[in-house]
Amino acid sequence: MWASTPNSSQPSNKKLQKRKNEILGVSFKPENFIPGLVIGFILGLFWDLSKPTKTLSKKKNFLPGKLQEHDLVSSNADQELKLVLVVRQDLKMKSGKIASQCAHAATGMYAELMHSDRSLLRQWEDCGQPKIVVTCRNQQEMNKLREAAENIGLPTFVVADAGRTQVSAGSKTVLAIGPGSKVAVDSVTGKLNLL
Repeated sequence: MWASTPNSSQPSNKKLQKRKNEILGVSFKPENFIPGLVIGFILGLFWDLSKPTKTLSKKKNFLPGKLQEHDLVSSNADQELKLVLVVRQDLKMKSGKIASQCAHAATGMYAELMHSDRSLLRQWEDCGQPKIVVTCRNQQEMNKLREAAENIGLPTFVVADAGRTQVSAGSKTVLAIGPGSKVAVDSVTGKLNLL
């Protein structure tokens, strides 16, 4: 009957397949792929940071054992947020050490919020990132303050000193409470003395 012979005007299937492979091989080279990946990551980051805040921000406590969510802050423009840094008096730290430990507490809280609640972080930044420094008597009072803050859904961060200078290693020096609404934060720290 009819024998099939390849038409000389049409390329063979093998030639088409080889050409497709060459095209795909060129487009997926690392020097083409990596810049696209980096640009995509940067655009994704900007897109995430430009998201509008929701009417109600929810967050989880930083403690792994506590999984319940708490309503923290409404995105009401009139709602002012603040962060309170609680410094232990019984450690008798000098002013430079206190400043350093407060910086650790503020940056530690900032890093936690970058991962857990960027919306709350943006709201706090929009308020000017207010920070208040107060004192507590000792570790027991600090523990009670932390528990009270976490019970109402405020984020907390405790600085444990490395022990290189004035205090022993592992000493809990500063507790950061918030950022949160002034009313919520003041309900925990409002009776403490300013540093």
